[in-house]
Amino acid sequence: MDPLEIARWQFGITTVYHFLMVPLTIGLGIVVAVMQTAWHRTGKDEYLRMTKFWGKLFLINFIMGVATGIVQEFQFGMAWSEYSRFVGDVFGAPLAMEALLAFFVESTFLGLWIFGWDRLPKRVHLATIWCATLAATLSAYFILVANSWMQHPVGTEIVDGRAVMTDAWAVFTNNTAMVTFPHTIFGAFAVAGGFLLGISWYHLYKRRSAGIDSVDANGRVIIGESATLGKNRDKTDYNVWIKSLRIGSAVALVSFLGVAFSGHAQAQLMFEQQPMKMAAAEAACHDGTGFSVLSIGDLSSPGKTTCDDMVAVWELPGLLSFLAHNDFTTEIKGVNTLVPEYQEKYGTHIPNDPMYGDRAGTEIDYVPVMAVTYWGFRLMITLGGLSAVAAGVALWLTRKGTVPQSKWLSRLALFGMLAPFGANSAGWIFTEMGRQPFVVAPNPSFEGIDQVFMYTAAAVSPGVSAGEMLFSLIALTLVYAVLLVVEVVLLTRYIRGGVGSAMPELTEHPDDKHKKDDDVLSFAY
Repeated sequence: MDPLEIARWQFGITTVYHFLMVPLTIGLGIVVAVMQTAWHRTGKDEYLRMTKFWGKLFLINFIMGVATGIVQEFQFGMAWSEYSRFVGDVFGAPLAMEALLAFFVESTFLGLWIFGWDRLPKRVHLATIWCATLAATLSAYFILVANSWMQHPVGTEIVDGRAVMTDAWAVFTNNTAMVTFPHTIFGAFAVAGGFLLGISWYHLYKRRSAGIDSVDANGRVIIGESATLGKNRDKTDYNVWIKSLRIGSAVALVSFLGVAFSGHAQAQLMFEQQPMKMAAAEAACHDGTGFSVLSIGDLSSPGKTTCDDMVAVWELPGLLSFLAHNDFTTEIKGVNTLVPEYQEKYGTHIPNDPMYGDRAGTEIDYVPVMAVTYWGFRLMITLGGLSAVAAGVALWLTRKGTVPQSKWLSRLALFGMLAPFGANSAGWIFTEMGRQPFVVAPNPSFEGIDQVFMYTAAAVSPGVSAGEMLFSLIALTLVYAVLLVVEVVLLTRYIRGGVGSAMPELTEHPDDKHKKDDDVLSFAY
């Protein structure tokens, strides 16, 4: 058992799981703030119901994100102590600002939002949700600054074997962070849009299947009401779901455009800063201009797929050059050209240093796992495109006021919510695994032997055994699996309950005698 590989699996599993919550928290939080603003401006009851319902789901997701995110920082000290020692001077600033200026503000104002219903003035209460959600967005920026430095170290020099920050402004305005941040935020809105679309479709379908809503001869909706379900299935309830669906579809479409344009800019920067990552993502073994629509490796070959067993099935000439340079003629360096260049710059073997353990003196493989980078890149694009198509179809199918009475379309809408989650996860897996064998990738513009970079082999904690690492991997995976069950059960329960799950007063019979619930956390519950 290799402690390094186990540590990478542990960090990958926990980080990907945590990142499932992050985009939904960012995107859905801002959407909820917009809904509450609409209620404040118009006074319409459907906007209040939308705020409460989607706000409840936002809170469930937020607290799960906090619980799973705490583990990430502990991992740096436990499993990656050498990495922490190397980057600590640089990472200290963005991570401290994320905690002090973003997370504390976010959690404080979110608490005021939870406690403040009917206690704070409406304008003040509205301001709390905006402060919380904007702080969450700012939190994402600081985290991306730290991650972007790993992709493209700037404003730093090596002092006694450690990276020391020499220019904070360069670190916080890293051009890698400047393109990664909008790409990530648009991805978060894509997740929120798909979330609104799928759940709203489900409730509109339930209204159709229960016979509450129907359509006339022209296919236009006839809004009904349920005498037995009361306000939880009245005409205002219909407005909640149709408006949420169309808002979600519009957000998903706009987000896809934002993701596409920001992703194009990010890819061009990657061609410049990490050419091997992009060459592997395109299975571009040789110099050329063609974009690989489909390439297949020999699955029977030993080890990972390499250029020795890669077969290009379908290429689009000139497209790869356009992605990299906005023209169709500039040749892009392939893997076979880049490998000698990397070897000349950074060496052919891991240095003979005790910090590398058993890997000292071994040959360096500068080509990341091509199957992961190639298919991860395409899975990200495909799932993102499918989400946008689904949003466009949803807008068209609901143009007359309701959804078709089709069970399979309803299920497809619900399962379709997973597509933007998958696109976000695939993008991050591609970004992080494509950087290997570096945990801090070298900046191609730096010169000399003091270049700032770190091999992943040197980053793992030297005092942690494979058995200890395996135990923590299994323990954390099991805990996260339990949290996943809790998250899904809670979300499913409140989604099925509709607006009444967030506003119990809608389902109470008017003749029932009850006392006002004075528990300030009742909304959070």
